[in-house]
Amino acid sequence: MLRCPECSAEIDVDEDEVEEGEILSCPECECELEVSQTHPVALNPISDDIEEEEDEEEESADDDEEDLDEDGDFLEDDDDEEDADEDEEEDE
Repeated sequence: MLRCPECSAEIDVDEDEVEEGEILSCPECECELEVSQTHPVALNPISDDIEEEEDEEEESADDDEEDLDEDGDFLEDDDDEEDADEDEEEDE
């Protein structure tokens, strides 16, 4: 019988049939667990933080792409253009 490293709940799995790298789910806390070794079986929780960081990196890459024009140059913000127009008016 295996135990969840997060909440210590029993996980009903045949220890002879699990494979290294296999992902299991705790029935109590629903934590995803990776089988890190098979003899003896060791479980490591899969961190949600890693997935969240990957999602944030993908989103920031998408945002950067949106700020590029057809030639791959960064687009200017409308605010920057307005500030430049105001500066020109003040100089006159």
